[in-house]
Amino acid sequence: MFNHVLIMAAGRGRRMRPLTDKIPKAMAPLKGSTLIATRIKKISNYFNNIHITVGYKGPILANHVIGLKVNSVFNTNNKGNSWWLYNTLMSKINEPILVLTCDNIFRINFKKIYDEYIKLKSPACLLIPVKPIVNLRGDYIHYSSNNIINKISKTKKTDLYCSGIQILNPFKINNITNPTSNFISVWDQLIKKKQLKKSNFILKKWYAVDDLLQLKTVNI
Repeated sequence: MFNHVLIMAAGRGRRMRPLTDKIPKAMAPLKGSTLIATRIKKISNYFNNIHITVGYKGPILANHVIGLKVNSVFNTNNKGNSWWLYNTLMSKINEPILVLTCDNIFRINFKKIYDEYIKLKSPACLLIPVKPIVNLRGDYIHYSSNNIINKISKTKKTDLYCSGIQILNPFKINNITNPTSNFISVWDQLIKKKQLKKSNFILKKWYAVDDLLQLKTVNI
């Protein structure tokens, strides 16, 4: 099973303004708690090492998570969502880690996706897809019959898009890609190496919290 999970929580959350003028998106309220505290609580029994990235209002978020069984906090200094992959101690980890985002609510069987990662010959990165949702913008996954992804597109639609959940091996990625600050660029490099795959496991219960209306909906 996984030894490490990293939650990306460095984003600005512009579509949640004016709430995020005062707090980071990860601290948006969720049923008496916050988005990120709820996520940490739900996964804390499954992982030995929980890591968080912060950026926008980083000190506020770091103080918020420091008492929540978090092992490390990486300040990206707003340098992009994949900056941590090349510029922190995470880059030395030579085993699969689970990467999540703070603004998605979902149910997933961690052992099942880990086993599938191994079955698919442990690629540098495995994306866990979701079925497209009406009026929700996403990165569409173009893939071949052997699970190899050959294109990620925001405009050319397919039957799957990225859920924000991925399994990756930081050491492998550092060995076959050039450092970049954006996961789209990471994925493009991995596509050329045939090291980006999609899971056969498709999330059925998944909800994105990108704006104030969606936040209100999940708090009902």
